[in-house]
Amino acid sequence: MQLKKLIDQLKIKKIEGEISDQTITSIEMDSRKVSNHSLFVCIDGFTVDGHDYTDQATENGAVAIIAEKQVKASVPVILVPDTSKAMAQLADYFYGHPSSQLNVIGVTGTNGKTTLTYLLDDIFTLYGHKTAVIGTIDMKIGDQRYPVKNTTPDALFLHKNFRKMVGENVDTVIMEVSSHALSMGRVHGVDINTATYTNLTQDHLDYHLDMNDYAHAKSLLFSQLGNRFDELKTAVINIDDHYAGIMERACAQPIVTYGLSEKAFIRGDALQLGADYSSFTVSSPSFTTRIETQLSGKFNVYNMLAAIAVAYTYDVPIETIKEALQQTKGVPGRFESVSNNYPVSVIVDYAHTPDSLENVLQSISEIKTNRVFTVVGSGGDRDRTKRPKMADAAMKYSDYVIFTSDNPRTEDPQAILDDMTSHLQEGSFTVIEGRKAAIQYAIDRAADDDIILIAGKGHETYQEINGVRNHFDDREVAKEMIAEKYEES
Repeated sequence: MQLKKLIDQLKIKKIEGEISDQTITSIEMDSRKVSNHSLFVCIDGFTVDGHDYTDQATENGAVAIIAEKQVKASVPVILVPDTSKAMAQLADYFYGHPSSQLNVIGVTGTNGKTTLTYLLDDIFTLYGHKTAVIGTIDMKIGDQRYPVKNTTPDALFLHKNFRKMVGENVDTVIMEVSSHALSMGRVHGVDINTATYTNLTQDHLDYHLDMNDYAHAKSLLFSQLGNRFDELKTAVINIDDHYAGIMERACAQPIVTYGLSEKAFIRGDALQLGADYSSFTVSSPSFTTRIETQLSGKFNVYNMLAAIAVAYTYDVPIETIKEALQQTKGVPGRFESVSNNYPVSVIVDYAHTPDSLENVLQSISEIKTNRVFTVVGSGGDRDRTKRPKMADAAMKYSDYVIFTSDNPRTEDPQAILDDMTSHLQEGSFTVIEGRKAAIQYAIDRAADDDIILIAGKGHETYQEINGVRNHFDDREVAKEMIAEKYEES
């Protein structure tokens, strides 16, 4: 594509240097990935400012630079007010507006995003669609899986891979949309057909000013559905959530609500919850049926109601929805049992907020027959104010708690543990900094019919300490330890 044609898409710009007939073969934001005929976009990130790497970009073959502050370069520089917005606009145009050729379902909320994307993937796949999923765990296109760095990748990654999805005949994309992504404009230019809201509980207050600012960031997904009715756009909102009204007021498009309250359009009731199952009645103006599934916990009932509501907006038959939910195996690291063959149950869950930890422990309380041990920590370089609240939730619902490291990142692990426990009186807990030792402590003391919850990391296969990711999988560690315990006995 000709550079002049590409930058014509930018209405507000200042050009320094001569734009002639330069050809652009790629757009890059990482100078290391620049090659001959690349357009380099300078992004000022958390730790690295792309404006400092223009020399490396031009040495690697960049023929032009997009910047938001003055830089010296031997190639034309196009100055814009916001390079992140400009990159999204250019990427969308460069790759041929690919998201407009896909049915994109965006899912936002504190808890449940990943589970909901998996449930929707199961439903739409069973209904005959070829799907793609982008989220916390990875990116899936058809049957192929690819690693992702962030829950919601940057706009350049998204538009490039939307084009790949179109080329591979994908028709439905289900993606998690984080508050960070919405605040930073990573989904600018993405043509979202359905925006879905799960819930909002305390998290990310290291980034957002307060809960209202956090809610506002989430509401951007709904305002970005637009104000026109000539295209099919729909919002799906958990009406039982405290912040549901903010999402509703941000949205000009039709809204389908779900929940357990009578005011929900898609309503669940008559819940029956067990250790490895749940069942409930779901009703709408057009159907009433009983759902039975292997997923357990009230929080998963909400996730399934959200999936039903989204599928409803696409006229997926309730029989298909019901069959998909009955067959689903759930999500790795979400209420995942890892010791079914032994008298002690070990459950690994990604719960890393006060609310999600409380939800999981409440679900365990409903199925326990003996004691509950909880192994839990809190991530470093993240919201400190949630740490004592997580400790309180663990203490409230557990018979014994082992506080340990999660991903301390660049923080002192002991300082994180002090934040969690300094307000606690003496009681049924201990503090063991090493995560492996903490899991071993719980397993050594557990008796038959006890349940051990290992919370916070879920599907993750690493532990990040001092900025280095070391292999660590809660499921592998627990499985090995509990097998050793019972083999020795």
